[in-house]
Amino acid sequence: MSGLDAFTELLDHPLYVVTAAAADGERAGCLVGFASQCSISPARFTVWLSRRNHTFGVACRSSHLAVHVLGRDRMDTARLFGEETGDEIDKFARVDWTSGPGGVPVLADASAWFVGQVETRWDGGDHVGFLLAPIAESDPEDAAPGPPGLLSLSDAAGFSPGHPA
Repeated sequence: MSGLDAFTELLDHPLYVVTAAAADGERAGCLVGFASQCSISPARFTVWLSRRNHTFGVACRSSHLAVHVLGRDRMDTARLFGEETGDEIDKFARVDWTSGPGGVPVLADASAWFVGQVETRWDGGDHVGFLLAPIAESDPEDAAPGPPGLLSLSDAAGFSPGHPA
């Protein structure tokens, strides 16, 4: 185990569902563990998508991405977006969602969400970073996670990914 592996195994960071919609109408979404706010002013957030993931291809053709946090009570949604692949099923036929800015799907059962315009993309190795400028978000009064808390990496320890990272 490398020093970085030992370091990252100590972390229990949040998980997100990232959704995308390309101009041709194709939608996709996946469970993401690599994401973070990266600037306060201007507000910016970066999500990292695996090149091997179906969502990556759709996100590369999208002008906007939606980033959702889920409560631990939404493990069904987390499993859908983490264990299934859009290569084989339409995930959006199995969840409630609405169309947000740029046509990006916004999940109804998210604890909180925002839609960001894709500012740039950059190579990070087996993942590509998507720098997002937030343009719409859930009502802050609805965003309080409350019990049972928000989904994190340790909650998904037993998941079988739809695609290898």
